[in-house]
Order: sequence, then C-alpha cells, then structure tokens
Amino acid sequence: MGWITLIFFTLLAQIRSENQSCTLIGQTGFMEFSKEGDLMIGGVFSISSTRKRVDNFYQSLPDTYCTKELKFARTMIFTVEEINRDASLLPGLTLGYRLFNGCGSENLLRATVEAMNGKDSDGCNKKLLVSHLSTCSCLSENRLYPTFFRTVPSDRFQIHGLVQLMKYFDWRWVGVIYSISLYSESGTAEFVKEASKEGICVEYVLPFRKTSSKSLELIVETLKVSTSKVVLLFSSLSYTKSLLQKLEPHNITGKQWIGSESWITQSEMASDQRKSILQGAIGFALPRTSIAGLGDFLLSLKPSDEPNSTMVKAIWEKFFDCSFSPTNTSTMCTGAEDLQTVSAAYTDVTFFREENYVYKAVYSLAHALHSLLKCYNGSNPATGKPLRVNYAPECLMCPPELWPNEKRDACIPKPIEYLSYEEIMGAILAAVCIVCVFFALLISIIFITHKETPIVRANNSELSFLLLFSLKLCFLCSLTFIGRPTEWSCMLRHTAFGITFVLCISCVLGKTILVLIAFKSTLPGNNASKRFGPIQQRICVLTFTLIQILICILWLTLNPPFPYKNMKHYKEKIILECALGSPVGFWAVLGYIAILAILCFILAFLARKLPDSFNEAKLITFSMLIFCAVWMTFVPAYVSSPGKFTVAVEIFAILSSSFGLLVCIFVPKCYIIIFRPEQNSKKFMMARKQTKTF
Repeated sequence: MGWITLIFFTLLAQIRSENQSCTLIGQTGFMEFSKEGDLMIGGVFSISSTRKRVDNFYQSLPDTYCTKELKFARTMIFTVEEINRDASLLPGLTLGYRLFNGCGSENLLRATVEAMNGKDSDGCNKKLLVSHLSTCSCLSENRLYPTFFRTVPSDRFQIHGLVQLMKYFDWRWVGVIYSISLYSESGTAEFVKEASKEGICVEYVLPFRKTSSKSLELIVETLKVSTSKVVLLFSSLSYTKSLLQKLEPHNITGKQWIGSESWITQSEMASDQRKSILQGAIGFALPRTSIAGLGDFLLSLKPSDEPNSTMVKAIWEKFFDCSFSPTNTSTMCTGAEDLQTVSAAYTDVTFFREENYVYKAVYSLAHALHSLLKCYNGSNPATGKPLRVNYAPECLMCPPELWPNEKRDACIPKPIEYLSYEEIMGAILAAVCIVCVFFALLISIIFITHKETPIVRANNSELSFLLLFSLKLCFLCSLTFIGRPTEWSCMLRHTAFGITFVLCISCVLGKTILVLIAFKSTLPGNNASKRFGPIQQRICVLTFTLIQILICILWLTLNPPFPYKNMKHYKEKIILECALGSPVGFWAVLGYIAILAILCFILAFLARKLPDSFNEAKLITFSMLIFCAVWMTFVPAYVSSPGKFTVAVEIFAILSSSFGLLVCIFVPKCYIIIFRPEQNSKKFMMARKQTKTF
C-alpha cells in the first residue's frame, strides 16, 4: 500500500524504505477521518483552533473549531472520491485517506509524524511535497527545498502586485505592520526591498505579537502620530483578527489599509465595530472559481457520515445550538438538521478560493502517481528518458539550525552555546561576583560599626553608604549575564547594568564635587558648602540616575534586547545571545556612563592636590583612572570577541571596574580604621590639615 501525506497544508508523496524508521514518542491519536485504499493520502489540518494541557497531554477546548479548516479536509475527501470514480485515472487502484487534526506547533508536528508514518508504518523516507496554501517566497529556494512544489502562487507575485498597486495610486509614503511568523516576516522583508526599487518609502515596520501589550501600544501610538496614510497589514488571518479586535476601542481612522491575501477576502473582518478602521481596505486575493459538485458535497455532511468523529458532533452542536446528550439547557440534536440554514465559513459555497488549490494539489499528485505507474523499463513515459524513482537528491543543504552527522546522511540539531553556570568560565565569574559582593558587604559592616568616626563621616558618609550599596548592585547585576538568555533576562541585564553603574558614578561624582566645594568654603566669604548640602547632593545623584532610567525606558519601549540565535560566527554550533534590539539604545547607555565617568575623572584630577585629611580626591582620581581604562579596553574587546566570550568580556569589565572603585576608595580607609586607629581622630585630622595648609 502506498502512503501519501498532506502536512502543514501540503501534500506529501512518500516512498518507504526498509532501512529507515521513525518512532513517535508521546501523544498519538490525532486521526479524525479515514478510508482505506490501495494508495493512502494523509492530511493534517488545524481544525481545532485551541488546545489545553491536561496531565502532560493536549486536549481540545470546547467550541474552538475552525470550520474553514474542516472545509479544506472535506474538499480533500471530495477530490479523492471524484478521482476514484474516474476510470481513466489510476485504473485498477483506489485512493484512500487518513486526515489528522493537529492544533498548535507541537501537535501539528506530532500529527504530521503520525501521518507520515501511517498506522502500521515501519519507516520514513524522502518525500514529494505539493502545497496548496504555502505562499512564502522562501520556499522557492530549490537548494533548501528540492522536493517542494505548490499549486498556489508564491508571495513574490503578490508583493510585486502590491508595489505596483501603490505605485498606480501614487502612494509613496506607507507604513507596514506584520505578524510574527515566517510567512509575514519573509513577505514584509520582500515588500520593503521591492518598494524601495520603485521609490516607495516605508515610514515604519512594526511587528505584532498576540501576547505582547507593548507591541500593541506601540502600534496604536504609531498609527495615531504617523504621517503616512497608507498601512500594509501583512499578517495571517488569526493575527489579523486579534489585532483588529484590539484596535477597535482606540478610534483609529483616516487610514487606507492594504491587506495580504490571507485575510483581505474574509467577510467576518468587516464587522460594524471595524467599519471605521477597514472601510475601503483593498488587496489581492486568490482567484475564485467553481468546482462542480463540491458545494453539494460539503452541505450534505451529517454526523452519521463520520460516526467516530467527536469533532463533527461538536461542530454540529455549535452550528444548531443543540446537544447529542440529554441536557436541560439545549434541544436534542437529530443529526438530520440542514446545513444550508447555517451561516459559517464551512457553509459558504457560493464560490471557492483556497479550496481550489486543495483540489488541484490532490489531482496533481494523482496524475504524478498515474505517470509513475505507466513507466516502462524505468523510462519516463513523457520523454522516454531513464526515470530515477528513488531520486521522490544526492546532497541536500541542511537548514540553518541543523548540521550534518558524521556519516553526512542526515541533519541533526546543532549544539546551542551560551555562558552557563555549569561550565568553568561561567562558574568562575559567578564565584568572583559572590566574593566581590561579600568583600563589599564586609567593608559596609566596618563602616557601619565605625560610622561615628571622622574617617567615615568625612566627605558625606551618606554618599559613602549609597556608593557601597550601588557597588553591591553592580557586582550582582553581572549574574544576569550568565545563564540561558530569555526575553526578560536580555532586557534586565543591560538596563540593570546601566542604571546601577550610573548610580555608582553619581555617588563618586557627588563626593568629588563635595571635595571641591569643601576647599572653596575655607576661603574667606565663600559659603559654597551651604549651597551643596545633603539635600542638594541627593538631588544630584537622583537626577543623574533618573536620566539613565529614562534612556533605558525609551530603549525597552522602542526596540528592546531579545534572545537571538547567532549562526554566523560558527557553522558547527548556534550561539544563543542577547541581541541589542536598538544599538543606539545600548551605546546611549554606555555613552552616558562614559560622560559621567570622564567628568568625574576631570574634577577629581583637578582636586587631587587640594587639602584633604584622607586623600579623598587622590583616591577618586586613581579609581576613575582604573574605571576609564577598563571600559576603554572593553569596547574593542567586546566588538571582536565571538559568542559567549562577548558576555564574559562584559562581565569582566563590570567586575573589574566595580572592584577598582571599591578598592581604591574604601580599602585605604578600612586600613586606617583597623590598623591605624590613632589616625582616625579629629585631633589627628586637624593636625594633618594644618600641616598641609602650611
């Protein structure tokens, strides 16, 4: 028995091999409809639109079915039965089918593997793919997808048409919104490229995520303030429904919407609430056609036709607001209700668009098998040339995330690399961080126990304690750079680093200014110290820190860091790292720190020879010299270091610069407190000041 599979809205011809096998681990049982035949056609459709996890398995939620996908599945059944009635096509053989219902990425994959293996399958082999809805232009790359064919046009034609449409109406200033999917991302990138060739400028390109309130807020704000009146919404149907539903309360008007083929023809999009948004929306659609007998076949469906399908019964109950089980709230379903009285995507049979491509895909596969069976002595019946049946290629390029095995006969996942706690380098850096925190804590304890002594009270003890606190945060923030990058850790690591360092430098800057003012206040008639008292010092530190917080908020709002699989540095492995999102945001954070550090160094250098009992200015000068030297060497090292070493360089810069501040400013004072207590007195301080002044 032959076995052919329709997977992810595609048709797959499969020839089995005796020496290869596939085993599906975990949940099975996704099959909804089946009929035996000499050659079997398998299909996978997302008829259930939502699933929930129960006891490590996924189960369908009630009343969440996509009847349009059911329509595709039934169209496939209709086509198979029509082919079986045609005596001239595949004579002496019958086609059977097994249709699977997969929902969500994981279950689609599981249902696909189950469909490819078949009920009694002992193997998987090379496959011929004939798709009826996969429009992504990326699939036209023959080196990556040498056995892929489709009956639907590539998005490249749609994109060319959209560009020409805008050119015809002289729409030269447009915006683009797209959903997070390969279909939309590839199409959007292709559109931007083609639009620029025709002199069409794109004001903004915004992604929409269903689960991200930030992406919605950014889209709403951009639509309100943007000057472009034309908006291309390149998105799948489900994402478009979600976006428009969320846009309804925001009073978005005055925009000319252009839609991709996935949603522009869907009548349910044009609700009363969306008239102000979508009125006048245009786009290109798949051509509509009629298929003799398909409408009657779809509307003739009865639950008794598929007695083993609980899904058909559930959809039937939803259509007619009845129940096959006795209840007090619903009428009993008879199973003889008329689908012609129902208004739904499934019962809309006035004409067909996507269904025509399902129809053509099944027929193209049937004709291919028919020609294959007519081969004589291994010759192609059309050309007479030798036909390589077991080609259904010698060398295939693995996808970017996969790598050939040692035998180079299969693609295996590449190892993913990132700086983790389990490896030596990550463990050492984490240990150094903990030691530094402990050291800073020890100094804090020494200062707290001697807080009434002159050396602690000199030059504002409040700033000293705040500086110690900020240094602890600097050490701890380096831990966020270790471990598997996630969306939250990527945003946290750079912003936490930027804010804590500015808090640290602000404290040092406040102490430096205090040294200068303290010296000026000793001059006759100068009361500078009163103008820079504790309140002014707090305001100074708070202001400098708030500026950095504002920079970080703008960065996270406009284009935040995110996890990124870097496959460019190494061919044999994937580097999982945090992409900056906006390089401008990252360098703005570093640049602001650099400005404060340089300003602090200049002021400390100018004040290094001023009379000071405990050499505060000299200590600050030396600490800032170390700080600036570390970060000046960091930039070239950061840019040139590959993979996890980039993260290690950044952690080293954070730890070494913070430790330099801690040692240079506080260790000399701790030495006096512990080993030279006689110098930690007001009498010694006054005598030393008089000696320096003299």
